Amino acid sequence: MHFYIHIPFCESKCHYCAFTSLKKENYEKSYFKALSRDINFHLKKFKIHHNQIKTLFIGGGTPSCIHTSNYEYIFEILHPYLAKNAEISCEANPNSATLNWLKAMKNIGVNRISFGAQSFHSEKLKFLGRIHDQKMIFKALENSHKAGFTNINLDLIYDTKMDDKKMLEFELLNLKKIKPLITHLSAYNLTIESKTAFAKKEHFKKNAPNLMKFFIQEIIQLGFFQYEISNFSKNKNSMCKHNLSYWKGKDYIGCGLSAVGFHKNQRFYTAKNLKSYIENPTFRNIEKLSPQDLNLEHLFLGLRSIVGIEEKKLSLAQKQKADLLVKEKKLEFKKGKYHNHNFLISDELALYF
Repeated sequence: MHFYIHIPFCESKCHYCAFTSLKKENYEKSYFKALSRDINFHLKKFKIHHNQIKTLFIGGGTPSCIHTSNYEYIFEILHPYLAKNAEISCEANPNSATLNWLKAMKNIGVNRISFGAQSFHSEKLKFLGRIHDQKMIFKALENSHKAGFTNINLDLIYDTKMDDKKMLEFELLNLKKIKPLITHLSAYNLTIESKTAFAKKEHFKKNAPNLMKFFIQEIIQLGFFQYEISNFSKNKNSMCKHNLSYWKGKDYIGCGLSAVGFHKNQRFYTAKNLKSYIENPTFRNIEKLSPQDLNLEHLFLGLRSIVGIEEKKLSLAQKQKADLLVKEKKLEFKKGKYHNHNFLISDELALYF
């Protein structure tokens, strides 16, 4: 089993962000009290045994803007259920992840930290609505090592209207500088989402496939292994096991405001309103997925990652199409799975099926 916890609080709202995030105000104590109820309830509901949780991911929002004392009780609840070698990730922002905060989170049990840097360029950071600068990114990475973290991710965003070859070369130059300090990189193509500051501003996205290809190739040239369309690791040991569990269609529990969970053929959604969640944190909207839904997700996720698509899960017509793509050298068939080695065409391949 895998576990996701959502922390909805932020210092400020980024212009591109579609995740549920709110200003802290005075809701932390009541939120974490509700979150504790939520976690306890679902551990019992899904009959989770000791040492059964393989990965835990604390996302947001901005988990690093919350005092570590709020996480201590959460970890007291979860600790018996975590596998001995569990990957325990937490997102953080460079401006709020202080050395003391990082040390405290490491002591609690977090062993993987993920920084939302998004860019090294001051003007691009302003455009994205970020409130840190390049110096803060470097400092946060240094402090992570001082705190004892050896598994560190950095997020970048590209394909914005500000991105041209010169901008991406600037990002790559700085990425080369901090390469010894990180084990993983997530490089996300900007998506214009509704209900964000960027909504209906389609021109804020560049839509430049050649630049996308250039950026990915240069990241690989720096020594990173691309194992999903937006994710790169220094080696196979530093791949994000939690994200891999999503792409493999594994079961996971989601707790916290706007969190999502998945079990067998059902997806579970928590309340999206903070007061509603605090009042009734165990409530879930349930979506039943049809075999066709599950098949489509398996295709889409498998084609955009090294997970691949399983031959036994394909219909006869889909298998015939897959075999044709193997003949055309667009897919590789190996050990009962079809693998795509060009993630840039994953959407087109999924539509073909």
